[in-house]
Amino acid sequence: MKFVVQVRLFPTPVQEAALADTLRLCNDAAALVSGVAWQMKVFRNYDLRAHSYGELKGMGLSAQPAQHVIKKVADAYTTVRAQVRGKLRPPLAKPIAFRPDAAQPFDDRCLSWQIEVRTVSIWTTGGRMKGLRFACSDTQARALAVHRKGESDLIHRDGLWLLIATCDVPDADIIESDAFLGVDLGIANIATTSDGERHCGKHLNAVRHRNRRLRRRLQVKQTRSAKRLLKRRRRKESRFARDLNHRISKSIVTEAARTGQGIALEDLQGIRDRVRLCKPQRVTLHSWSFHQLGRFVAYKARRAGVAVVYVDPAYTSQECSACGHVDKRNRPDQETFSCTSCGFAEHADVNAARNIASRAVEGRAAVNQPHVA
Repeated sequence: MKFVVQVRLFPTPVQEAALADTLRLCNDAAALVSGVAWQMKVFRNYDLRAHSYGELKGMGLSAQPAQHVIKKVADAYTTVRAQVRGKLRPPLAKPIAFRPDAAQPFDDRCLSWQIEVRTVSIWTTGGRMKGLRFACSDTQARALAVHRKGESDLIHRDGLWLLIATCDVPDADIIESDAFLGVDLGIANIATTSDGERHCGKHLNAVRHRNRRLRRRLQVKQTRSAKRLLKRRRRKESRFARDLNHRISKSIVTEAARTGQGIALEDLQGIRDRVRLCKPQRVTLHSWSFHQLGRFVAYKARRAGVAVVYVDPAYTSQECSACGHVDKRNRPDQETFSCTSCGFAEHADVNAARNIASRAVEGRAAVNQPHVA
């Protein structure tokens, strides 16, 4: 299983200037190669080398960085063509452009890590730069030392210098279990487990509403400063959501591993197209990445050896987890579940999570049932 480790670099002013010149030259070279590819209709990596390698060497790039620039351009065109075929974007009308500070990949010939002293040695346009400090956690350091594989990307983002390395970790053996921890994803509570734990309710929604009001006011102003602030806030809100999804998914997977259970999730593919909600709820639904949370749970579970299954979410919020009775009247309001048949009462999200867990158990039993001729 592949995952990335992001570390922050702490260059001196001289080192920062060298890194900036390196990124600028590499992306100028990428723009040149992109123009050649567009003009000659040649998009394969090895074909592009024949048409552009000499010019890149003349610009001051060494052999390995020049080849990485060509490969970056070829990969960009491959990605765009795949998006066009999948109707995710219209066909290109001009060559692909590269920002002056766009990410640049480095392999082990251009970049070496000294994990123990937290420094890297990296190729720059001014020569090999040694002793460039970086910071990371002990867990990230162990992952870099043991599992790092392939290229690392140099990125300049929001005034910070970052290195993103790819780590390849062997998949853990999945532990089969007959019990499942059901997880209900919702609007009032982002995630609720069948054990009764609810993640992020009123406080999170208050933060999201505040961000939405501020974003609306800035969008109305239409000034340059408002647009700059909107751009910064977009990234801040994205980091906030990502961090929170990481913490929620870690808590869910840790609890499942501790109790020896698998994890049962709702199959929510296409949920935004299926559900009908009032306008305030639509805004809330579309402003949170439930898909990202599901992906985080899935990959953390794989690393921990926890089984993950997906179940049909239909009527989980209306079905009684005690007797199985399904009725709209079982949900008198958002928080309350009160069965009209047996009288069972529980928090609505907890009841739904228990239904999800039960469906996972039933599905596993049906799969394991011996075939009778």
